[in-house]
This record gives sequence, structure tokens and C-alpha cells, in this order.
Amino acid sequence: MTADPESPVAVHVETLRVLALLDDSRQGVAALEAAVVLAEQASAELVALYVEDQNLLQCAAFPFSCEIGASSGVVRPLSRDRLVSSLLHQERRVAQALERAAAGRALRHRLQVSRGQVASEALAEAAPGDVLILGKAGLSARWGSRLGSTSRRLLLEAPCTVVIWDECHPPTPGPLRYFRGEAPALPWGETPEEAVQRHPLFVGREELAIMDAPALEHFLSQAHRGALAMTRERLVLLLEQDAELLARIPVPIVVVP
Repeated sequence: MTADPESPVAVHVETLRVLALLDDSRQGVAALEAAVVLAEQASAELVALYVEDQNLLQCAAFPFSCEIGASSGVVRPLSRDRLVSSLLHQERRVAQALERAAAGRALRHRLQVSRGQVASEALAEAAPGDVLILGKAGLSARWGSRLGSTSRRLLLEAPCTVVIWDECHPPTPGPLRYFRGEAPALPWGETPEEAVQRHPLFVGREELAIMDAPALEHFLSQAHRGALAMTRERLVLLLEQDAELLARIPVPIVVVP
């Protein structure tokens, strides 16, 4: 039997998605703004992921658990009721940030809320054809400049392209950089040539010689335009040399599986 080409079940159109893993930190907001722009350019659906951290809720069950104010340094008992209220308040702020970022844009978007371990929930949602955008500091390093453990795990395990965004260095148009002989297949099958033509962030391409982590950091230390794209295999080699390298590179980083 031949399927009717007019029948809805005979036609499958892959939905392009941009996933933004959010909290209410400045890194999360910066990642959201980048995700909105990318989703709009690609006519993709924006899915904002907010995960209520199950580890925190479990910690609150212990009678000796305390919390320390990040700015005040005040120590007080960790109350489960207060923690749940705080998570709900964060969720509302994330929802409001999403609506503000998407306002006035022809953009399909939704907020998806779950409870569990942050990295595990994001990995369960991500699919090979997605693009996952993260704030550089990560959810576990909100008050520092180090690359968070959540971001690190997603970079190494996600089945899709992962983009690391840094709100400290607002992206401006510049070259799409990649290592010679390792031009990555960018999101949705784009070649570097196609990405340069399609995305206003990229102005031209720059092939880099293969270099080690210290040389790459030195080369990019004054770069504040464009982005760096690399394969996950290259990323692993660089992180073996310097585990905190990506935290010190001042341009967006695109990692493809």
C-alpha cells in the first residue's frame, strides 16, 4: 500500500529546537537572550528548561542543614518550606525573563519545568538535532568565574551541539574560528561557509593551526568578536591539558559531538 502524500501521517518535518538551560542568574539571562536570537534566526522552537534541583531538596530534609547568604554571610537553618518557596519564586522570575526576551518576536517558545538533577534532566530532554545553550559559569558556580560542573558534564555528554555563552563579554560580529582540518558540522547541518552567510554574529572565517591549551588561550586572550567552534574530541584533548581553559576564553564557544 502506498501512503497518501496528502495524509498528515505521511509527512514528517523535523522540528528545530533551541534549548536554554536557565536559572535566574546573570549567566542564565545572558544564555536566554542568545537562545532567543538563535531560535528566531533559525525559525526554531525555543524551549527554556528550568530544573528544580532535587539535591537541594534532599539536603533540606536533614535537621543539621544550613544555608549561608552569598553576599551577607549569614548562616541560618535550611528550611524545606523556604527552599520550595524560593524555587517557585525563581521559576516565576525565569518565566518572566522568557516572556520579556521573546516579546515582539515571531518565536515559538515555552517554559518546561522539571524536578531532578540538573544535568540529568537536561540530558534526558536533549536530542541530536537540538542546540543547547548554557551560561558560562554554570548552575553550580554562580558566584565565580570557573566553568560549572553542570556545564562541563553537558559539554562532554550532550547528544547535540552545545553553545557556551559569557555575559561578561557581549558577543559582537567577528570571525567563526575553527581548527584547520577540523571544520565542524555546525547546528542543523550547516558548514562554516553557510553559517557565516546565515548568522550576523559571524563575519568571515578563520582557520587556526592546531595548538595546545596555553597557546590557544594566549591567541584568544584579546579576542572579543566572533566565536570558536570545535569538535568534542578536540575539546577533550584541551581540557586534559587545562581543565579551566574554557572559562578564560572570552568568546562564545560552540562544541559539536
